[in-house]
Amino acid sequence: MLRNQTPLRLFPRVVCVLLGLLACQAFADDWPEIQGQGRRNVWNEAGILDKFPGAGLTVDWRAPIAAGYSGPAVAGGRVFVSDYKKTDEGHAERVLCLDEKSGKVLWTYENKEVSYGKIAYGYGPRATPTVDGGSVYVLGAVGDLYCLDTQAGQLKWKVNFPHDFKAGMPTWGFAAAPLVHGGLLICLAGAEPDGTVLALDKQTGKEVWRALSTTNSVAYSAPILIHYGGVDQLITWHCGAVTSLDPKTGKTYWELPFKGTLLVATPVFQDGLLFVSAFFNGPMMMELDKDKPAAKMLWKGKSESEKQTDGLHCMNSTPVIKDGYIYGVCSYGQFRCLDAKTGERVWETLAVTKENARWANAFITHQGDRFFINNDRGELIIAELSPKGYKETCRPQLIKPTSPGGGKREISAVNWVLPAYANRHIIIRNDEEIIRVSLERE
Repeated sequence: MLRNQTPLRLFPRVVCVLLGLLACQAFADDWPEIQGQGRRNVWNEAGILDKFPGAGLTVDWRAPIAAGYSGPAVAGGRVFVSDYKKTDEGHAERVLCLDEKSGKVLWTYENKEVSYGKIAYGYGPRATPTVDGGSVYVLGAVGDLYCLDTQAGQLKWKVNFPHDFKAGMPTWGFAAAPLVHGGLLICLAGAEPDGTVLALDKQTGKEVWRALSTTNSVAYSAPILIHYGGVDQLITWHCGAVTSLDPKTGKTYWELPFKGTLLVATPVFQDGLLFVSAFFNGPMMMELDKDKPAAKMLWKGKSESEKQTDGLHCMNSTPVIKDGYIYGVCSYGQFRCLDAKTGERVWETLAVTKENARWANAFITHQGDRFFINNDRGELIIAELSPKGYKETCRPQLIKPTSPGGGKREISAVNWVLPAYANRHIIIRNDEEIIRVSLERE
């Protein structure tokens, strides 16, 4: 037998190893935009640990960063994140690109002399970058929208919503991460006139179409794209309504009124149900027509009080729907379960946030048959959620809270950041550092 030949008795073992490697590669996944691919807030990778080690989490790398609420995006072996840094000239918004495995900064783009003026919580950019092919799209807090080359960080084009499209400045700044559809970059811009939603050519930044009157101000909730009723539907939630548009043309398919102010959580779609929840104005459940682009209201919360809440009043945490039930964080930190068909409350607990306080928060991601939850105390929780109740597996400390959170809290600072779950790791930042932690099963 030749030395470089594999004995037949070893073939099964070799094949198993190769299949295992292929399976690992197949289930590894990037996180190229807010709430992952398709904005579904679902982490599909296999091989994730069941319980954190007793010694706590091990950080693969740390890299310094300045202030900001924006989460990271991960694509093609790179991490993209934005911040707001004090400079000799004043302040600058930056976009950083880091190597995913080492944390080394590969390039930095700096937008100099950015002033946040009087926007509330003027502490840093809010929107998670959106990566598409060789471009990354980053929206700053005062409406600067950058398109950068992912490899070298070169500026391809830039617009400013107030300057170029006569948009008004939202109270809390611009926060809705732009969405790519085909050749378009779709934004909640608040352009005047009649440009609450703006579609730009993603290669040039030139306007292609605009839609919806700006009678009602633009909100902070990122748009989503669904395919239902036989067509692609762009779901936008602004301060007057939930609206479905044709993403190619901006034509309105349907619209259901929803008057609100602090609209931050992303709309949630599952099995024909579309759900939104606002801090002051509460929840609304819609049922979409499976045969054509149309919708009706299934139920709506009755309370518009931040304290006397009958359903679910979300701040900046997007709820999830699983097996006919809604799980989310209410206005004062109450983690609640609702019946998706009726809105009836099934249970609530303060175990996730640990306190009944205004704006106490946590961010929920569906992974397999359980959920990963990072609360604003910087803890990472693995839990099972069902109509029977909340069952926690473990919760190590993930990152130090550093941002001002407002409200009367037990903690002096918060971490209001959507993490990225990519390639069996979690990547998250505060106002001092960005870190990568392995969640791979050993």
